[in-house]
Amino acid sequence: MLTLTPLLNIPLIRHDDNLADILVNALQATNIALQDNDILVLAQKIVSKAEGRMVNLATVTPSKQAIDLAQKADKDARVVELMLQESKEILRVHSGTIIVEHKLGFICANAGIDHSNVAGVGDTNEEYVLLLPENTDKSAAEIRTKIESATNKKIGVLIIDSHGRAWRNGTVGIAIGISGIPGLVDLRGDKDLFGYTLRVTQVGAGDELAAAASLIMGQAAEGTPVVHVRGFPYKLRESALKELIRPKDQDLFR
Repeated sequence: MLTLTPLLNIPLIRHDDNLADILVNALQATNIALQDNDILVLAQKIVSKAEGRMVNLATVTPSKQAIDLAQKADKDARVVELMLQESKEILRVHSGTIIVEHKLGFICANAGIDHSNVAGVGDTNEEYVLLLPENTDKSAAEIRTKIESATNKKIGVLIIDSHGRAWRNGTVGIAIGISGIPGLVDLRGDKDLFGYTLRVTQVGAGDELAAAASLIMGQAAEGTPVVHVRGFPYKLRESALKELIRPKDQDLFR
């Protein structure tokens, strides 16, 4: 049976906090004894904060390109400058939104840069934004290695963020960093209920789990940025975010 449990006693994360230690303590506070094949799902924000990805907008000087894009999108030119730095390509510009191909490979709005739940450091009059981790798979792997070393259990770690989708309203949780769990599960060759051989079915298991965990985390002031998962229906294995990213030559939405 699949169970998802929010971890208790997660403090507000600061730069250089040891997330692995914090999560081990939170597991104890939640009365969860980690088992082999368990998974920890982490909200991107706590990883970004621990890695020092907070930027003071007062330190950002926008380029001419950023200023021009900001006028078209009705956005802060300093934030747009950060979007340019964090992206491979600008795909769409609309009032309030700039759609990009992020350096991490996926398509997202505003390069994943976030204002919400981002407290300033020191002078509260300063404006801060939070960037995505530089290498989310590496971040997930490092956290996983430390927790496995501390607990002697084989686990998976998933880093998630909230993204919109083409043709549909609303945001959902998706995987943006993976270690030790399958991003994609290939069911081609398996039989369905009526004995038919599946020919095209591949399950985005990483994104399905991300969406489930996101329901528990919430999107506003819930303060539950980590979810413990037990009973994941697929075998754990090494993986990477690139499994879930459709190659550009197969992308019919651009």
